[in-house]
Amino acid sequence: MPKYKLKTKFKKAVSETFVKIILPIILVIGGIYLLSSNLGDGLTSSTNESTGLSDQVLQYEDEVRTYAKQEGIEEHVDVLLALMMQESGGRGDDPMQASESLCGSVGCIDDPEKSIEQGVSYFADVLERADQDVKLALQSYNFGAGFINYVMNNGGEYTQELAIEFSAQKYEELKHTGKYDCIREEAEQYDACYGDIYYVNAVLDYYDDEEIQDL
Repeated sequence: MPKYKLKTKFKKAVSETFVKIILPIILVIGGIYLLSSNLGDGLTSSTNESTGLSDQVLQYEDEVRTYAKQEGIEEHVDVLLALMMQESGGRGDDPMQASESLCGSVGCIDDPEKSIEQGVSYFADVLERADQDVKLALQSYNFGAGFINYVMNNGGEYTQELAIEFSAQKYEELKHTGKYDCIREEAEQYDACYGDIYYVNAVLDYYDDEEIQDL
């Protein structure tokens, strides 16, 4: 058989292989890449490397700043964004998880802006009650304002030990309801399963390390 016919058949075979096998693989891989790149509001969350905050949280920065300014706590915008990151990563209709502070139960807020308005307002309230102790205000955002009274009656300053003691006491009072389970293994040794005893540290993990000492 002439060489030019062999070359033609070879080229045709390569072409068919590319179209039937290689091209579909390339298209599938490309499709997966595009899909994963556009899941910002879905299953995955991209993160800003400089702050540790997700893009979903950062998209609400203007709203957080607006309501923080209204409440007179604009200097704590970064804390509020870190708080939102811990609560929801900026996802869902209640990114500040503020429903309980508004109506006493989960799920009564279904609008992100209302969530931010209520969450910022509640944080401003506990911050004032905590005499501007940011760490005490943060833990009270998680435990409820009753933690402030507990701290004020036990030295007047937030400590990790007081958070553990308060959680253990509340869990002992309420565990019969079946509503509370330890969300962290570390809390089980203390039977401190009411709220998150390490909430302050969890929030501040998203905050500038150099500024934590000033809180």
